[in-house]
Amino acid sequence: LSLQQDVIAGFLYAILILVVFHPVVDLIDNFNLTYKYAPLIIISTAFEMTAVEKIEEQLASLRIAKRSTLSQEPAYLLDIDVSKPAQSESSRFVAVSCSNKSIRVYNRETLNFLREYSSCPGILNGVRFAHACDSIVFSACSDGTVKCWDIRLATQKAVQIFSGYPSNIFISFDINCSDLIICAGTEKVEKDTFLVFWDARGITNCASAAKEPLGVYSESHNDDITKICFHPVKHNLVVSGSTDGLVNVFDINRDNEDDALISTCNSNSSVSFIGWSGKDYKQVYCMTHDEGFCWWDIAQLDTEEPITLLHVLDVRDAVCIENDSLHYLVGGLYHEKADKLFLIGGTSAGNIHLISCSTDGLSLVGTLCGGHTATVRSFCWNLIDESLLTGGEDAQLLLWKPRAVERSLAKNASMKIASSVQKRVRVHNSSLKSRKK
Repeated sequence: LSLQQDVIAGFLYAILILVVFHPVVDLIDNFNLTYKYAPLIIISTAFEMTAVEKIEEQLASLRIAKRSTLSQEPAYLLDIDVSKPAQSESSRFVAVSCSNKSIRVYNRETLNFLREYSSCPGILNGVRFAHACDSIVFSACSDGTVKCWDIRLATQKAVQIFSGYPSNIFISFDINCSDLIICAGTEKVEKDTFLVFWDARGITNCASAAKEPLGVYSESHNDDITKICFHPVKHNLVVSGSTDGLVNVFDINRDNEDDALISTCNSNSSVSFIGWSGKDYKQVYCMTHDEGFCWWDIAQLDTEEPITLLHVLDVRDAVCIENDSLHYLVGGLYHEKADKLFLIGGTSAGNIHLISCSTDGLSLVGTLCGGHTATVRSFCWNLIDESLLTGGEDAQLLLWKPRAVERSLAKNASMKIASSVQKRVRVHNSSLKSRKK
């Protein structure tokens, strides 16, 4: 009788093990592994979840490490970029595009002011460092040029000018990861909207002669091209966003615009920000001027799976923030280590909200308070030291680091200032292009 009970108990135990660990057994069989490795798979999954939680904890623990001193002419800080460091070094410089038609350059660690360049009478739109040389900085200009400055030189003049066509007014631009191609997007003039391309080779030894365009894409957007973003790793891929609501992905290695356009996604609203995310950066996302959010998986283009990962009409209504609110979105950042996409938003009083993004929805990670006193307009994330740079309508440039302690006890009073910069929000056409698949 005792033996029969032992046999029955053993049989029931075996069934229990098979039911509980059946998915793991299937996984192991699929990869031709032995059962002894099942605990390693479980431990690995737990470790990955812990890594994401650790990154979220670091983001929530960001504190002010440095503030830049206010300049004599306060201005909105509209765009920020940091110099691209060598593998063993940290970024040395920060460049900021300002509403007073200037670019300001600061020391990356101290935020001490170093240089200023003026684009008068044109308006600057965006700022980017070259990838191969941390002293070369670019910005698009409303006068139909992309200008290049070398911060090693004492001159205040652009050392290289990339000229567009006579009607071009550039409001967005980017340079690809290999520093080979510059692309700028135009404001709509009459019926024309262009993506303009230049050969950027030789920028590390800039010459003063103006460079003419290689060519243009003119058929894929029908309104202002508000954002351009090259792929972080693949030099031939670029995504563009427009007030026509379209987010287009191009392979510029192809012979013509029709063949180059590999994906058209419709946000149904005016695009304010775009970026790449996901492993191998096979996803694109965008934010809209009415605070919407769209997220697509381009890797699914040749499959039967839907490419839309998440579409939120109004993020302000989708994120629950206790004792506070969300007034606007600034942009997004993809954290490679955690394989996680985060959004950055804020309030008109200067609070910054960090939002975790998943296919299940959006959730608040943390809020950065006590820094800005007005709307935050720009940011730049540094993966190397997990730091965040932010700029706002209070003319402040702030450096945030995990658990940092600000040494200066003096707090800046509210510096909300008047700006000549107008929001680019238009009524969109209801007849937008359908998504390609």
